[in-house]
Formats: sequence, structure tokens, C-alpha cells
Amino acid sequence: GLFGVPELSCPEGFQEAQNKALQESEQLVQKACSTPPGPETVMIFDQLSDSLCRVADLADFVKVAHPDFAFREAAEEACRNIGTVVEKLNTDVELCQSLRRLLADETVVSSLDPETRRVAELFMFDFEISGIHLDEEKRKKAVNLNVRILDLCNEFLIGTHIPNKIDKHVLPEHIRYNFTAEGNYLRVAGLHADCPDDLVREAAYKIFLHSNTQQLARLEDLLASRNSLAQLVGYDTFAHRALQGTMAKNPETVRQFLEKLSEQLSKRTQKDFEMMTKMKMKLNPHNSMLMPWDHPYYSGVLRAERYNIDPGLYCPFFSLGACMEGLNSLFSQLLGISLYAEQTKRGEIWSEDVRKLAVVHETEGLLGYIYCDFFQRPDKPHQDCHFTVRGGRLKENGEYQLPVVVLMLSLPNSSRGAPTLLSPGMMENLFHEMGHAMHSMLGRTRYQHVTGTRCATDFAEVPSILMEFFANDYRVVNQFARHYKTGQPLPKNMVSRLCESKKVCAAADMQLQVFYAVLDQIYHGKHPLKKSTTEILKETQEKVYGLPYVPNTAWQLRFSHLVGYGAKYYSYLMSRAVASMVWKQCFAQNPFDRAMGERYRREMLAHGGGKEPMLMVQGMLQKSPSVEDFVDALVSDLDHDFETFIMDS
Repeated sequence: GLFGVPELSCPEGFQEAQNKALQESEQLVQKACSTPPGPETVMIFDQLSDSLCRVADLADFVKVAHPDFAFREAAEEACRNIGTVVEKLNTDVELCQSLRRLLADETVVSSLDPETRRVAELFMFDFEISGIHLDEEKRKKAVNLNVRILDLCNEFLIGTHIPNKIDKHVLPEHIRYNFTAEGNYLRVAGLHADCPDDLVREAAYKIFLHSNTQQLARLEDLLASRNSLAQLVGYDTFAHRALQGTMAKNPETVRQFLEKLSEQLSKRTQKDFEMMTKMKMKLNPHNSMLMPWDHPYYSGVLRAERYNIDPGLYCPFFSLGACMEGLNSLFSQLLGISLYAEQTKRGEIWSEDVRKLAVVHETEGLLGYIYCDFFQRPDKPHQDCHFTVRGGRLKENGEYQLPVVVLMLSLPNSSRGAPTLLSPGMMENLFHEMGHAMHSMLGRTRYQHVTGTRCATDFAEVPSILMEFFANDYRVVNQFARHYKTGQPLPKNMVSRLCESKKVCAAADMQLQVFYAVLDQIYHGKHPLKKSTTEILKETQEKVYGLPYVPNTAWQLRFSHLVGYGAKYYSYLMSRAVASMVWKQCFAQNPFDRAMGERYRREMLAHGGGKEPMLMVQGMLQKSPSVEDFVDALVSDLDHDFETFIMDS
């Protein structure tokens, strides 16, 4: 069966696994309600969470990645059913009473260790944000809103990817071949951001981002439902509800962070836009006004022209095998951890090119498993991500339930006679996703509810972004980057050029991220919104980003992160700031420092979500960073490294 779960040898098995989990959960609910208040209550709650998550998490992965439609459909159904049960349990008054009795008993609470206490508070928080304190009618309303939001999220997400069609005669003949023909129509499935023809990019932008009434209605409904739910359970806005327990804590801090960052970036962003405009004038003298479809393309042209970083020059040094060796060597030096390939049993994997790795510590032994689903295949989503399939926890019999995760990438399949070669961007993504996997392996908490990456969203990206700093350091790269034919190492100046090239137009790139984050905050802020989502987009784009809004477009309808990162899109920027501070203070001097690696594990990875995120950051940096510190860390990373600059000149 999939992942070694015997029921899942066929799609129908999901029904069986789900029924088993629901039966188990009913028994645990009864047990929780009849157990006197004490640490055992928290254990039972965690078992309850585990029995449902073991099916839901696995199904969450299968529904997007399994090649067989029947499996995907069965998994989707299981997700929905378990999601509905979770919403019901979160408004189960009797179940909540058993936890409330525990938290109200001061003697019992003072006897709990900090992790158990935090987990109890997190479960209580789940009850509260679901409206447990409301009367029965309002609780029902909260459950219905939650289910409605789940459905709207799924519909909106599908809508963000659907291509747009246009009558082919609308487009000039010489650019039609760039798009897929369907009878008299052309299908536009993306922004064609890398296409050198300005007209193709303009057409793709205007067609792909053309407003769509149904998708607009879904978005407005989703934002209004989220706001109703937040207000129903006692929050001013959805953002206030979503930011509880994060590093930022509240929307005010996020706003301050984004405003200060925007202020610090503005001069640099202007400079970047001026450089791009000059480049556009040089290549296209008839039309030199910089438009939103120009930014990704011309920043790439500037990068390539200034630093000559053709990915083709780098790929031969980054074979997948070499990159995996590099990760193995880095983890072994920093954390005493090695990765070993494991044989899989029949039916355990969903595609024959999936590899299973055992993660083994030099003294602690086996820590968990990583399934590597690295290669492109039809119907597989083109996103790189990390999925928790099973969370770690201390079981009742004293054994540890080993964590299981999947890393999903979209690498090209290797051609005959050559290994799979990664571009520098793919190599960095591999390191990034491996950062999440290590967090899952080393966040060995007693409770599954806070294991590994089950932590605040604005902290969850820190371990993965920190790995990007390692991937961009010559001392690390030099350990593994070898030409697959000659064995020669990647020259130092090529690594320096690559790192410096990333700083070209980096301020404008970051400003774009600030714009997305601000938009997300406004959408999830005070309702009713003062204007339509498109008018808000136009106003925010012109004020925060600086490139003109294009009439009849609605970029927000393609903003898929509104689903998983609603009110939390800023997390990428804040996590990057923390990762940058950790890198500079702890690893920049010596990226292989074992003592620092151990401190990093102890202070930041080991707790999963079982400790307040800011306390973990404090433990690592030995100070409490301010909003200004975050902004300074991000902005100082944009400065060019003087030594490389001189070498290249």
C-alpha cells in the first residue's frame, strides 16, 4: 500500500482508512470526555489529532500528485470528509469542556511542562477560533462558514490555473505560434514572462489576467466569508485571527514591517526601474515605457548581460547525484546526519522514479523517511513543495512514531547517457525543500500536533530559506559541484558571479513581493472593503509597486497564495529576514561549524511549533530582533559584494 499503509493498495482503501480513523476518533473523544484533567488529557487530544491527520495529510498529498485519477478523486473525498469532521470536533462543547477543565485547574496547569502546556493552549485556540464560546445556532453557522470557505478555496484555486481562450484573429499572425491553438481559438495558459518578444508578453499578460466574472465572485465570496467567520468568533478582521500565534502577532506589526521595508527600498527600486527602462529603450526604441510584463524579462536580460550566467554553463556541474552528495555532506558536518537510499516495497510508491531516503543520525539512529518525487510527469503540478505525510510523536508504548515527508520537485528527466542536470535555480530549490524536510525530521516533539513544520507560517520558511544561503556559498558549493564528464570543480568566480547576478534588480523584485503582501493584508483587513478587489489592486499597485495598472486585468484572480497564505503572504519576507540574520551571525564565518549546527537544532528546529516562534529566534540570535532589524537584514542583502565587483571589473 502507498507509504506502507496496507489499506491504500487501491483507491477504495481511502474509504476504509477514513472509516478506521473516524471510529478511532469517536473512541478517543469519549475517552477525553471521561478522563480527569491532567497531562493525559493532552495526550488523548494529540492521539485524536494524529488519527485524523494520518489520513488527511496523506490524502492532501495524494489528491495533487498521484498519477491515477481514481486515487486522486478518492483522496479528495477523504480530505473533504475528514475536514468536515475536524470542523465539527472544533465546535464540540463536551470535548472542549474536558480541555477547559484542565486549563482552569491551576494546580494541574502548573504541573505541566512548557510543551504540554503550549499544546493544550493551541488546542484550546483551535476551539476558540472555531467559535466554541458561541450559542448553538452561531456555532452551527461557524461550522457552515468553515465548510463553505473550504469549498471556495478549492474552487478559487482551480480558477487560478485555468487558461483563457481568445479568438486567434484578435492577435497578429506572427505571434500566434507562441500559444496553443484550439480550433479558431488560442489558449493562453501563463504569462510567457521569458519571451523576448514584447508583444507576446503584452498579449499573454492582457489575456491571461483578463478579469473573469465567476472567479471574481468566488474571491469576493471567499474574502467576505473569511471576514464573517472572524467576526463571528470575536476578531476585528480575518487578519487578526490568522496572525495569532505568529512571529508578527498582529496586522499592525505586519503593516509597520511592510511600510518600513517599502520606504527603505524605494530609491533602489526606482534605480532598478530606470535600468530596465534603459534596456527596453535599447532593445525596443519605439516603445520604452516600462510595463508590468517587462519587469521579469528585462531584469533577466540585465542579469545575463552583466554577469553572463547562462544556466547551460552551470548545469553540467550540478548533476542531481552531486547535489544530493552535497546535501548529505553538509548535513553530516553540521548535524551528524546522513541520508541513505532505501528499497521500497510493492505498491509503496506512486511512480517508479520516486526514491525513498532514510534519515539517520550518527548516535540517535533512524529519524524518519523522505520520499523524493523529483521528476516531471503528465498531470503532476509544476510546483516545488514539501508535504508532511505523517507527523512524529511519542507513542503510548514509549516508541517514537517516525515522521514521513514527501519532497516534490519538477526536474527534467535525464536524457540517455547524461545524468539529470539541475540549473542553479533548481539546485537552490532542492536545498530550500530539503530545509523543510530537515525541520520535519528534527522537530522531534512529544506531540504530533506541533511536530516539524507544524508551526507559525512566518517561522516555517526560516529553515528552508536559510538553506538557500548555504546553496549560495562557495565553500559549500565547492564541496560537491563537479563537472559530470571531467570531474573538474566549478570555478570560484562562476559562483560569485551567480550570487552577484541575483542582486541585479533585487530591490524591484522585493518591492513586487511587498506589493503582494500589502494587497493580501488589505483584502483580509477591515470589511466591507471600501472598493472592489480590482480597484484596490489598481490603487495598491500604483502606490506600492510603481508600475502602471493595466485596464481590464485582474491579477488578484491568479493570486493562488490567497488560499494557503491568506493574510500571511508577508511570511516569506519576514522568514527571509530571520534566515538572513541567522546566516550572518551564526554560519557566514564557517558554514560547517558543528557547534552552531547543534545550537540551530536545539534552539530552532527541535521544538517544531511547540514553542513561541519569537522565543526560538531569540534563543538562536541571543537577542530579540525588532521590525527595524528585520528590514535592515533584508535591505543589506541587496548590497553588492565589493570583492566580486572588483574581480569582475
